[in-house]
Amino acid sequence: MSQDVKYDVHDMPKPGLLLGLSFQHLFAMFGATVLVPILVGIDPAVALFSSGLGTLAHLTVTKYKIPAYMGSSFAYIAAMQMLMKTDGIGAVAQGAITGGLVYFIVALIVKFAGNAWIDKVLPPVVVGPIIMVIGLSLAGTAVSDVMNKTVANGEKVYDLTYFIIGMVTLLAVILFNIYGKKIVGIIPVLLGLIVGYIFSLILGIVTGQEIVSFAKVGEASWFHLPPMSLPFLDYDVKFYPSAILTMAPIAFVTMTEHFGHVMVLNSLTGKDFFKDPGLDKTLTGDGLAQIIAGLFGAPPVTSYGENIGVMALNKIYSVYVIAGAAVLAIVMSFVGKVSALLQSIPSPVLGGISIALFGVIASSGLKILIEAQTNFDNKKNLLIASVILVSGIGGLTLQLSGLQISGVALSTILGIALYLVLPEPKD
Repeated sequence: MSQDVKYDVHDMPKPGLLLGLSFQHLFAMFGATVLVPILVGIDPAVALFSSGLGTLAHLTVTKYKIPAYMGSSFAYIAAMQMLMKTDGIGAVAQGAITGGLVYFIVALIVKFAGNAWIDKVLPPVVVGPIIMVIGLSLAGTAVSDVMNKTVANGEKVYDLTYFIIGMVTLLAVILFNIYGKKIVGIIPVLLGLIVGYIFSLILGIVTGQEIVSFAKVGEASWFHLPPMSLPFLDYDVKFYPSAILTMAPIAFVTMTEHFGHVMVLNSLTGKDFFKDPGLDKTLTGDGLAQIIAGLFGAPPVTSYGENIGVMALNKIYSVYVIAGAAVLAIVMSFVGKVSALLQSIPSPVLGGISIALFGVIASSGLKILIEAQTNFDNKKNLLIASVILVSGIGGLTLQLSGLQISGVALSTILGIALYLVLPEPKD
């Protein structure tokens, strides 16, 4: 274990610290997890509930050996929006369940075929740039949250006040991380969020601009039952072949992201989760989490880079912290006022935090290349890394009859293909 690791995978912090660290992970995943259902037309409380339950399921399947948080997947948004307009939540649920079954099938193949192929198709020259893409492909969203304000007609316009809030939040995270001692240095993201939130309140009062709105907090009840669709309780279940054909193939796209996230965790923790608990277990955990989401009428879930970013930043990899965040997510889904308060966090605050988190993920990829002493005078290595970075960060997209493969997924496929096809240059 690296000397700078503060809590390893099976280390349990003291109760008070555990709660604070778990809240930090809750905040890290919250924005993206609730954004997906909002874009699709599903109540975000359901997504919060299923993300927590799915995470606990993933932890159980992987025998509490891998610290991964499950949040709403962005890969399915276009498919879900289309299905919601045509067939409704029942079709989305059926598609999500089918995607989970695809994970199960692949996990079964891996169990019997082994995973030795991983080292052959995913060498450092492929893995490093893929991890960099995972972080940098999210950069546009983080920067947009810092700079742009959404006006009445839905248009985003540049706002200097938002920019200032985002930079103050980012600076707070950096300062807490570098100069913080003891507990302060362990929860820099949570403290940065608090600083950004309070600064937003003060700046709003000074400028007369409503940056933080408590309207929904006042309207919300203390107890709020997430409006779950529970399509599995509908005895008149309709079969949606279009949902299956649309969403099932996307599972292969999220799998490539899953491989990338596991690679990052391997790099951070110094462990090999492909071997223990095994890739078949991590895939099964992801698949079960997706099925749970489908059963409750929530968006499909996937492992979250945001939470990996938190771990990279604070060097705390405890599965108990991740489990705590999952329990908090479930509890919060039933507490109306707390859920509304979380949704009141201004986007520039979330953006400022995201700049740090996504950047740390990208730097982890660079670290892999450096530690492997990758030779970029080798033309094969140079071309593979170049193609992965530009196609992934640029958002290169392949569309085939409703199936869309883009960003991380497509750049991963291209990188693996090039590594297997291109010959080694002769001396």
